Amino acid sequence: MAGSSVSVDLTQAMATAPVAAGDWLVVAPALITMLGGSLCLMLRKNTDLQPKVGIGFLGLLVLANLALLIRVLDHGVITMVMGSWLPPFGIAFTVDTLGAMLSLIGSVVAFCAGVFGAATIDSTGRRYGFYPFLLLLMTGVCGAFLTGDIFNLYVWFEVLLISSYGLLVLGNDRIQLDGAVKYGVLNLVGTNLFLIGTGMLYGIFGTLNMADLAQKVAALEDPASGTLATVAALYFLAFAMKAAAFPVNFWLPASYHTPNVVVSAVFAGLLTKVGVYALIRVFVLILPASRGYLSDVISLVAVATLLTGAFGALAQTEIRRLLGYLVIAGIGSMLAGIAVGSTLAISGAIFYAVHSIIVMTALYMAAGVMEMMGGSYDLRKLGGLYQKSAAFAAVFLVLAFAVSGLPPFSGFWPKVMLVDAAFSDGRSWLGAAILVSGFLTTLAMGRIWIFAFWRGGPEGTPDGQTAPVTAGTALSEAQLSGSAVWLPLGILTALVIYFGLQPEWMLELSTQGASGLVEPLGYLRSVFGVQG
Repeated sequence: MAGSSVSVDLTQAMATAPVAAGDWLVVAPALITMLGGSLCLMLRKNTDLQPKVGIGFLGLLVLANLALLIRVLDHGVITMVMGSWLPPFGIAFTVDTLGAMLSLIGSVVAFCAGVFGAATIDSTGRRYGFYPFLLLLMTGVCGAFLTGDIFNLYVWFEVLLISSYGLLVLGNDRIQLDGAVKYGVLNLVGTNLFLIGTGMLYGIFGTLNMADLAQKVAALEDPASGTLATVAALYFLAFAMKAAAFPVNFWLPASYHTPNVVVSAVFAGLLTKVGVYALIRVFVLILPASRGYLSDVISLVAVATLLTGAFGALAQTEIRRLLGYLVIAGIGSMLAGIAVGSTLAISGAIFYAVHSIIVMTALYMAAGVMEMMGGSYDLRKLGGLYQKSAAFAAVFLVLAFAVSGLPPFSGFWPKVMLVDAAFSDGRSWLGAAILVSGFLTTLAMGRIWIFAFWRGGPEGTPDGQTAPVTAGTALSEAQLSGSAVWLPLGILTALVIYFGLQPEWMLELSTQGASGLVEPLGYLRSVFGVQG
């Protein structure tokens, strides 16, 4: 790590307050979501007003995160401490480009989910807490992205996991409870491994501040020693579970298809990416030598995750299960960037994470619209959707191209960066796995297009092969045209197109975010208040 030579004088740190005027923006996301969630909880019986309040607070969250990102870009990394205890002794929120960018993208997705939920969550779901749980989930997500303390990262993980359990069982169907058990058990195992690794890290260094840990690890004669290698292995396994990497990925396709589709969309977009973010933060900023030591293992896990997700998607006929496997395949691409570890590779992984947050949320929402139009999530029972809405067919095709990594959409650029980084590092087999996974993903999305949109009707019609199947619960065109589902789907699709056609801004942010981890001088100076 290039920042290994950086050392900050703690005496100077204690004498210098690192909080500048206006840095209350650092904690604004958590305050907004906690206040909004509390109000929505008090309004749980007013199911008409609750969505308006929830969406309003989610809109405020977007604005707060946008202002925070602008401030970070203007002033560099910013730090805010709780109380009068300065780092490394107190709990600090430290926001760099990476954290601010992911927090903003996450809030945009949550806002879109809130609007989509207004059309798809019934009064019972609202009364049982969809909007309070969604806002609490964003408290945990934003807190995880913005914290500068690794134990605080654990706390925010717990916040988002508790709220995700509530969203997962919303509706109390038997299949939801079954999915929640599978989801909960493995995530609790991952949480315990995270806590054990954190306890060992504190026992070694006596601190859990990320900047302080980065300094102390870099100062060791052997930063990849046996004890730290054990801690790194625990962290990798814990975060790999939360990110749904191979071989601990089976909980995701077993659970993500069970709740309301808007809940699945939020989960697919955000939850696994928090795990990837934690991997990037820990293995690039804090334990870079351990990342190098484990790079071959991470590469093998990345290849297995890429291929498991792609082949799993090809085997599915239920759209939400298929998309769940595509979430897994995307995690493999991000792990490939972590395995290589160069600035280009990490920036590619960050760009891919942003792309995946947007496109997977949009695809699950598109699956919900397909169910509204055709009455089923089963590809065997769908058909003729192109005739019902050519515009929606075009939107789905854009998202299919994007998730496959095809130009000119958002998935193309990060895949180019990751493949380039893998080949430049001498890991051509890793770059080839990314390309093969993209090809298989294209085939899987092509199956959805052919079965659901292109053919004239479900199986059993003149275009099908077997007995006819009744669609059942499809909405009329009039009901769909007046639905609120089109606005969030349009926003996310527009972002997919924009980041594909105009990638410069995201390329710059991703590179800046990666450079701030590989060369963490600015991060350390912000935390310890060093000037100049």
